[in-house]
Amino acid sequence: MIGREEKTKLIELARTAMPNAHAPYSGYRVGVALLTDRGNYYRGCNVENAALSITLHAEMTAIASAVAAGEKNFLALAVFTPAEYPPFPCALCRQALIEFNRGEMLIIATGKDGKSRETTLAELYPHPFSPFHLLSGDKKT
Repeated sequence: MIGREEKTKLIELARTAMPNAHAPYSGYRVGVALLTDRGNYYRGCNVENAALSITLHAEMTAIASAVAAGEKNFLALAVFTPAEYPPFPCALCRQALIEFNRGEMLIIATGKDGKSRETTLAELYPHPFSPFHLLSGDKKT
């Protein structure tokens, strides 16, 4: 698990990423910060598009930044929204995160009042489709 200092830094990085969100359609800004096993942090924010199906979730932009930098083992993620009751990552983002963690990842959701809720990826997504499913069993060509 990660310590209090890492949690505090994750939340602050997520909070400072949120104003960068491009959310002209929903007005719902989200910032995230991702911590890797190498001790590096990657920020992300949501990027909406008029063609809504290509909108990027904040978690996805942080994942893409980390992977582009050669990181593929994630320890924790903080989500910040200016909501009273901030959400945990959606189902699509949970699926994306499981690709880089077996479920032990800490997930922190923080809102405008600074109160946080914590859980693990495994608790949020108990029965994922994961790389393990593709790597097990017979491979037929």
